[in-house]
Amino acid sequence: MMSHHFLTYAADQREAKYHRHLDLHVQDTPGMRMGILGYGAIGRQVAKVAQAMGMEIYAYTRSEKSTPESRYDDSYCVPGTGDPHGLVPTKWFHGGSKGDINSFLAQDLDILVLSLPLTEETRHILGPEQFEILSKKKTFVSNIARGPHIDQDALIDALKTGKIRGAALDVTDPEPLPDGHPLYSAPNIFITPHVSWQSPHYFTRVQAIIERNLASLAGDGTKMINVMDKSRGY
Repeated sequence: MMSHHFLTYAADQREAKYHRHLDLHVQDTPGMRMGILGYGAIGRQVAKVAQAMGMEIYAYTRSEKSTPESRYDDSYCVPGTGDPHGLVPTKWFHGGSKGDINSFLAQDLDILVLSLPLTEETRHILGPEQFEILSKKKTFVSNIARGPHIDQDALIDALKTGKIRGAALDVTDPEPLPDGHPLYSAPNIFITPHVSWQSPHYFTRVQAIIERNLASLAGDGTKMINVMDKSRGY
């Protein structure tokens, strides 16, 4: 949407104007590189969609995924979606240090998607230093995880100074975002109020996870899914 300036055309439509903005630079998705911070069920579906649009995918996980077995994800996903066998990414990165994160962000990413859990390690995983790294490619940033992953003042500065070419956020910090907050008026930003999870099928899917895990606890021989690691906090 941002690459093809759909918001500009939507504004023209509201004013009942027909205007081809031939002066605007359009970027097509084939050949773009998307980095996904957090390659769980959500990140894997993002990767699958992006691959279908011709993008190259780089995946980042906290722990190393060096073998085909380690790249398999048995968490819940809607049948036919995602990348359960971890076949989509061209490259995998891992680690928990700031240096590891910065190395990943320096991979000439056209788009960066945050889809990782919020822990003390991942709080403000994007700050002034990281936006400076992303400025080399003016990486577009999309956060569909949690607002505190991003230092919001640093994000506003990165948008105002053109370090990144835009951002799409379904989450903010604080949340709800107060009326009149400076983030609303930052250039090239699209904000939704934490609604990307909404679906008429959401509770049916939650129920499916509960039913499977109850069957596992009852001894049907299957392994429980989506089990929380209390030491990691997710």
